[in-house]
Amino acid sequence: MNEEKELTWLLNYLLQENQTYKDLEIPRSLDEKHMLFRGLMNVRAPEPVEEEFLRIQDRYLQKRLAQKQSFGLSDASAYTPNLYLWQGDITLLAVDGIVNAANNQLLGCFIPLHRCIDNAIHSAAGVQLRLACFDLMQKQNEAEATGQAKVTLGYNLPADYVFHTVGPIISNEVTEKDQLLLAQCYESVLIKAEEMGLKTLAFCCISTGEFRFPNELAAKIAVKTVQKFIKERASELKVIFNVFKDRDKELYHEQLRKVK
Repeated sequence: MNEEKELTWLLNYLLQENQTYKDLEIPRSLDEKHMLFRGLMNVRAPEPVEEEFLRIQDRYLQKRLAQKQSFGLSDASAYTPNLYLWQGDITLLAVDGIVNAANNQLLGCFIPLHRCIDNAIHSAAGVQLRLACFDLMQKQNEAEATGQAKVTLGYNLPADYVFHTVGPIISNEVTEKDQLLLAQCYESVLIKAEEMGLKTLAFCCISTGEFRFPNELAAKIAVKTVQKFIKERASELKVIFNVFKDRDKELYHEQLRKVK
């Protein structure tokens, strides 16, 4: 089964599975088909799925990943032996773990084709990621607290693991508590990564998107918290600060060049 046939099979499965979309017409172009596939993945509830679907989905997503360039530690700019900066799509980083800025339900973004990092990570990983997060939340039986971290496999991502953390949501002014909670997000992830014996970890810009934490202050807290953790624990963990926007790259560069 070639890539287009795999994609058509996956689309038919998802359309028949959800009665709301069963009469939706499948587009002709491969790109449009993929956008529809991603959108249907985004809205899919965390319900059991057939093994055949997972097998074909994984093969399709791995083919798409192979068509792109993956990146690693050697592609990032080093500021110290432990702190790095890289601009690009976090779903292409071949590292031990990447960090997802999650919501407190931990189930990913349900808005089709939304541009948030939560949507991007879940879309690239496959439907297993939402199912794994759902299992974690069922066992917890309550919303995820701000500043904590959960870990899942990376599934079809080049990263082995995904760390899910919920950052503070800013409505008006940033409070001291907001700053402490953001720092706690970084600390919680770092502690788990260290316990797991990971060597490389990539942080996204937690809370700065939909959660409206000011970018400059967020960068300052991120770098300070990670630097302090590594120094106090004599950690050998290599940390990449992953940014997507040019402005964030400038802000992290300014913070990282001050690190001694």
